[in-house]
Amino acid sequence: MPPYDKLDRSAQLAPKKPAKNGGQGVLQGAISGFGAMAARAHLPGWQSRNGVSIVAVHDPVRERRENAIDLIRNVRVYDDLAQMLRNETLDFVDIVSPPDGHASAARLALRAGVNVIVEKPLCLTAAEFQELINLGRRYRRLILCVHNWKYSPVYRRVHELIGAGVVGRVQYLSLVRMRSEPAATSSSGAGWRLSSAAGGGILIDHGWHCFYLAHWLLNGDRPMAVSSYFQFHRQSGVDDLADLRISFRDNRLVNVLLTWNAPVRRTGALVVGSTGVVEVEDNKIRVGRASGRSVEYSVSEASDDSYHPGWFASAAADFERVLKEGPDAEFARVNLAEAATALALTIAARKSAARDGALITVDPVE
Repeated sequence: MPPYDKLDRSAQLAPKKPAKNGGQGVLQGAISGFGAMAARAHLPGWQSRNGVSIVAVHDPVRERRENAIDLIRNVRVYDDLAQMLRNETLDFVDIVSPPDGHASAARLALRAGVNVIVEKPLCLTAAEFQELINLGRRYRRLILCVHNWKYSPVYRRVHELIGAGVVGRVQYLSLVRMRSEPAATSSSGAGWRLSSAAGGGILIDHGWHCFYLAHWLLNGDRPMAVSSYFQFHRQSGVDDLADLRISFRDNRLVNVLLTWNAPVRRTGALVVGSTGVVEVEDNKIRVGRASGRSVEYSVSEASDDSYHPGWFASAAADFERVLKEGPDAEFARVNLAEAATALALTIAARKSAARDGALITVDPVE
């Protein structure tokens, strides 16, 4: 069975016309990579959409293909992505494989004339990013990365408060992700997170989320420089703690703390503005004003697990809408700008950590 990282068989594929609302007006989709994230978040999200049907699943692991058969009525399964793209007439492929396979799977789908939505990270290198952008333009196909924390009711509320001017101009942002272990450590799903070859480590697993959130909460601003410090997992050698200090224009700062070694699970944020502050701990928001007044919100949300199927359902709805608007839609442009920022920070943070926290300029990825 072919591993995820040996998928590029583009010479065998020719671009097809997508199904394009074919049959009964329903988008025909496929999932590549059917691990826990696909089964517990992406699939329920697609199944919540009346205008989408998942007709095929690719995964090199037999047990996961069997799981797809159990969960999806009449689904066709493949151990070879190229074969699936040849056999199926698809509007899109949802790529949920381990990170090191994202770029090769997206490349293959785009060359086959199929739109793609990719679980984070979109890719791992600047060269891969540029190639995917060029392929999307060449074949006029949509590329989106799943930035699901933007659909969290808590962070949507924080974004609304910032946009309404409640805290004035944002000067400082802190984002904290404390976990006691990587997600899915009780099953094979944790394999990629603890494998450097597969794109594992906490910087990819949680840092990407924090980077696009910072980009969004700072109204699309780009980072200028980063200083980072890593600690590493004793057995696997991947980064399991990352402490980052990121500078933006006009002396604005972002701190990001990520760890798999915390005694408790916490998801927090602090936004300091010119006239107020917003504090977030899990599902609670507290707004403090310069006047001394404060307001507290408790946002209704599903349990803080690692999959967030409700958030992906919202992302799936946006993808369905943007697919009809086309690859030049504003939503697609903003999404790729966020992905470019997340990738640029990932690359620069690794360079800084390798140089004992030296301040590294963040080179734009375009």
